[in-house]
Amino acid sequence: MASLKELKGRIVSVKSTQKITKAKQMVAAAKLRKAQAAAEAARPYAQRLEGVVASLAGKVTGDNAPRLLAGTGKDDTHLLLVANGDKGLSGAFNANIVKAAIAKANALIAQGKTVKFYLVGRKGRAVINRLFPGKIVGQYDTTDVRTPGFDEASAVAHDVSNRFFAGEFDVAHLFYSGFKSALLQIPTEQQIIPVKIPADAPASSGAAVEYEPDEEAILADLLPRNITIQLFKALLENMASEQGASMTAMDNATRNAGDLIKKLTIEYNRSRQAAITTELVEIISGAEAL
Repeated sequence: MASLKELKGRIVSVKSTQKITKAKQMVAAAKLRKAQAAAEAARPYAQRLEGVVASLAGKVTGDNAPRLLAGTGKDDTHLLLVANGDKGLSGAFNANIVKAAIAKANALIAQGKTVKFYLVGRKGRAVINRLFPGKIVGQYDTTDVRTPGFDEASAVAHDVSNRFFAGEFDVAHLFYSGFKSALLQIPTEQQIIPVKIPADAPASSGAAVEYEPDEEAILADLLPRNITIQLFKALLENMASEQGASMTAMDNATRNAGDLIKKLTIEYNRSRQAAITTELVEIISGAEAL
């Protein structure tokens, strides 16, 4: 059994930890409001841009289609663009994204495909490097940026596009955490190169529409921008998901610390009472012996 001094020290230590987790919970809750508003504001634009690209893509066929739309004509090499965080203490936020990417990689390898990784954020790098040594071809850290935003998305999109045009891969998949609520974040996969036309994309209305410039020129400008916007949306979704997961994890840690403090306090009081009882018995026994 632990001594009274040891129990008291453990209680003080757990109380200090509880203060830290409580503070981090409050910070995450404050950041969550702003991150959630930014993620929700970006969704309509990203979805509408996808719709515009899908509408134009339906009018472009054959050799006139831009390479980002038509692809390389094969799907032998796949690039998995994994966007996660640089910090921990956010529950299963980073682990769920990495698990989704690993599952996709294993499925592609089982089909005889070549898999490469491009990592945004430090978390998950060690796991992927251990399971797929030598497969990480690019990485981008956001540790020097307080809030990753459009500039970071543009830099990553530019690098990935250049690698595509250089023939390093045929298909690119983006992995991030879709924000639903502080309690629910869903690992999401999205094919960004070549642009995948949704099955539910609206069909042409049949109206005669003339574009100036032509569809090919418009798509040549919109497709790189669409990749950047989809990456930007993913970063915003990740920020909201990370803060939500962190708030939930720190709330659970605070509650667990409170339960442990109660348990240790009961144990401390019982030990103290036993020690006092023992001392009283010794005093009474000594007095009777005189």
